[in-house]
Amino acid sequence: MSGIIVLQGKKVVGGIAEGEALVTSEYISGWGGIEPTTGMIIDLRHELAGKSIAGKVLVYQGAKGSSGWSGAFHQARTNGFAPAAMIFNEMSTKIALGSVVTRCPAVTGLDQDPTKVIQTGDWVKVDGDKGIVETTKK
Repeated sequence: MSGIIVLQGKKVVGGIAEGEALVTSEYISGWGGIEPTTGMIIDLRHELAGKSIAGKVLVYQGAKGSSGWSGAFHQARTNGFAPAAMIFNEMSTKIALGSVVTRCPAVTGLDQDPTKVIQTGDWVKVDGDKGIVETTKK
């Protein structure tokens, strides 16, 4: 794929942000999965281990683990290491709360699987208010 791809989804958190995509087809654990003082993914079994979510448009399946997930993402925001925006496939109460406390634009329920359409390194603009994800392929 090349050019610009537009996906339509549903608002979770409003606002507009853009940045480089960080994509995984796996679920992300907040508590024990990310280091909130650095934004690094520290779960050594995760395909993105050692990568930072800070300032990225995080594209992933959804949240796994305990309710500590939202706390870890909130701490990452407080420390300045939160993602610029979040795009995910599977809505849950954990991820809804995590999205709200992270205070970054977030969308779900897209008309195509974003983990298959968007690749790490693509430039992505997320309009959380309209539920639109615009991807410029790298």
